[in-house]
Order: sequence, then structure tokens, then C-alpha cells
Amino acid sequence: MTAEKDPEGFERKHLHKFADFANKRVLEVGCGEGRLIWQYAAASTLTVGFDSDHDALRVARADAPHTMQKKVHFAEAGARNIPFANESFNIAVLAWSL
Repeated sequence: MTAEKDPEGFERKHLHKFADFANKRVLEVGCGEGRLIWQYAAASTLTVGFDSDHDALRVARADAPHTMQKKVHFAEAGARNIPFANESFNIAVLAWSL
């Protein structure tokens, strides 16, 4: 039996309390397996998560809900060299990555 992380929805509640993801382009730094992305991606117009962990990204892509596959993308990269132009996103999320 797999333990459910954050069954009370505290992460989602706090994320949406501090940022309005509606119609925004969102970048998640160190997205890992994408667990946090699914807490806000439905509201965004585009969400890109990147991580240097190839295996974690493979899980993230496999776990992506079919309805999100056109608006959520994953890239393999490290935070030292973010592979996107400045001002490409409205919001950047960095959580549980340090």
C-alpha cells in the first residue's frame, strides 16, 4: 500500500493562497516526479517542470494525466543553467528542491 502524500491538501491550499496560477505560464524548478505540478497545472495555460534527475522525469511523464499532456511539459536540466529565456514565465515554483 502506497502512502498518500498530503491527503489533507495543505500544499494545494497554500500554493493557491500565495500565487494565482490562472492563465499563467509556470516554471517549476526541481520538479522531480511531478507530484507538486498536479496541484496547480490545471489552472495554468502552460506548466514546465525541469529537473536533472532523468529517472524522476520519466516517472513524471508516465504519471501525467492524459488531459494535461498538452499543457504540462518536462525538461531535463539543472538549476544552474535554466534552459529558457528570461521572462518566459509568469511564476516560478521552487519547493522541496534544496
